[in-house]
Amino acid sequence: MDFDQLETFLEVARLSSFSRAAERRFRTQPAISSQIRALEEEVGAKLLDRSGGKVAITAAGKVFQKYAEDTLEGRRVVLIALAEMHRIPRGEIVVAANEGTCLHILPEVFAEFKRQYPNVGVGIKRLEHNKILEAIVENSCDFGVVSMPVNDKRLTVVPIHRDELVVITPPDHPLAGREKATVAEVVEYPLLLPKVGRTRDALEELFHERRLKPTVSMELDSSELMKRFVAVSVGVGFIPRSNVVEDLQAKALAAVTLADASIQRELALVFRKDKALSRAALAFIDIAVKLKTAVVRAGTSLRCVRSLPFALRFSQEVISRHAELDRFVSGRDLSRAEQHAVKEEGFSPCETGSPRSKSPACPAADNPF
Repeated sequence: MDFDQLETFLEVARLSSFSRAAERRFRTQPAISSQIRALEEEVGAKLLDRSGGKVAITAAGKVFQKYAEDTLEGRRVVLIALAEMHRIPRGEIVVAANEGTCLHILPEVFAEFKRQYPNVGVGIKRLEHNKILEAIVENSCDFGVVSMPVNDKRLTVVPIHRDELVVITPPDHPLAGREKATVAEVVEYPLLLPKVGRTRDALEELFHERRLKPTVSMELDSSELMKRFVAVSVGVGFIPRSNVVEDLQAKALAAVTLADASIQRELALVFRKDKALSRAALAFIDIAVKLKTAVVRAGTSLRCVRSLPFALRFSQEVISRHAELDRFVSGRDLSRAEQHAVKEEGFSPCETGSPRSKSPACPAADNPF
C-alpha cells in the first residue's frame, strides 16, 4: 500500500467513476482498476461496488476512506513541518471560491502570495457557497472565500472584503444615463437573476417586501454570463460592483445605484478552527486581509466596515504569534524533535501566551459577525 494508491482510491470514491478518476489522475482506466484491485487484495475487503453500472463505496470502503484521508493529511502536515524547520515554505494551499470571487477579488492576492512564496503551489476550486463550506469541513481545501454570515462554529471567519450590489444595464439603456434608480423603476424591465444563492435570496426578499412582481427574463448560474447577456440587451441584472469595474471602464456596461435600497455583500476568508496552519497559510491570511481591507478602506462609495479592525488585528496576531515561536525556538538549544513539537503547538492562531501555553483565548472564536 502506498500514498499513490490511497489518492487513487479517494478520487474514485469521490467521483464514483473509474474513467473520470483516470482522467483526473492522468492514468489509463486499466491502471486505475489495477491499483484499486491491488489495494482491495491487500486489505482483504471489497472497498468499491462496481455492480449496477455505477461505482459505489461499500461499508468497508467508508471505514477505509476515513483512514486514507487521515493518512494523506498526516503526510502533508509532516512534509510542511519538516520543511518549515528550515524556514522554507513549501507544499500547496488550496482555496475555494465562486466564479466572481476567483475572477475579481482574489487575483491580486494570489499574485502577491506567489511573488513572496514562489515555491508554494496554489490550487483553486470554483464552487458555490454551500459546497465551499463542505469542502472546508471535509478538509479538501485549506481556505474558502464566501459571503457572510457563516454560522458554523467549527470555522474561523475573517472578513476581508465588502461591496454593494448595483444594477447593470447596456450602455444605451434608458437607465444607463442615471446615477440612481428606485427598485420599482428597475423591475419595470426584464431581469436577469442568479439561479440560487445569497444574492437571489436577498433580491427575492426585497421584491416581497416591496410587493413587486418582476419579469424574470433568465436565471443564470454565472456572473460572467449575466454580464454578457446584459450587454446584448436581454435584460438588466444585479451584481456586486467589484465584479464590473473593468466592464464599466471599457464602457461595455453601465451601473446604476439603487436609490431606495442597499444590498451589501461582505466576503470572508474561512478555515477550520482546528486546522494546522503552515507558515505559508499564515502568510496567505495576512496578504488577503491587508490587500483586500486596504481596498475597502480606500473605496469612497462604501460605508465604514466595522469588521476591519478585527480582520487587521487577527492578521497581526497570527504573524506576531509566529514571530514569537521563531524567537522561542532560536533562543533555546532544542533538538529537532523538540523544535517540531513547539512549532506544531504554535501553529494554531487560537492560542495565546507562551509557545507551550494552551490558553483558549482567540479573537475569532466567538465569530461576532
